[in-house]
Amino acid sequence: MLESLARVGSLTGTPWIYVVVALSVLLDVFLPVLPSGVLIVTAATAAAAGSGAATGHVPHDVPDILALTLCAATASVLGDLVAYRLAWRGGARLDRAIARSRRLSTAQERLGAALSRGGGALVVLARFAPAGRSVVSFSAGATRRRPREFLPWSALAGLSWASYSVALGYFGTRWLGAAWLATGVSVAALFGAGAGAAYLMRREPKPTRARTRTP
Repeated sequence: MLESLARVGSLTGTPWIYVVVALSVLLDVFLPVLPSGVLIVTAATAAAAGSGAATGHVPHDVPDILALTLCAATASVLGDLVAYRLAWRGGARLDRAIARSRRLSTAQERLGAALSRGGGALVVLARFAPAGRSVVSFSAGATRRRPREFLPWSALAGLSWASYSVALGYFGTRWLGAAWLATGVSVAALFGAGAGAAYLMRREPKPTRARTRTP
């Protein structure tokens, strides 16, 4: 883990960091084990550790936090769209695979109900949960949800997640001072948000009770 972070740190002074972050975020919808969030936190920490943290101007040898946020958010939406389209074309084979998994079936039902009601908070929440993005994106395509029901929420989810990850690394370094301490605390906060989102996604929605009127 430390060796991987060291390699990422060597890229933060070059434009390649945006390429690495974009590819990691784009592909982690298919490979949720990719540490895309950790990469973003590390890059944001490097931005804060540079002179930009003190002067308000980001130098050329550290990532620009706005560009980093937009890069991660755009890659997140593109990855969701690819997974959505692949699931849309998956046909009966994908439907059978989802039916064999209780987790996927439950997520599919909840997602369909949420989107039908015009709400997509589940899509945003799933972006923070481990593998939640994959479940939601594939389920949306498998159930043939209309793009206008899914993609706007996917964009909001990607922007929220990217902004949160960048803010953790950048402001954590400014507040805590030591880059290594800020990185550790920020990554822990990122994992904590993921655990909280996963817990909320697993909770069964409470049935609504119909009110009875007394004559």
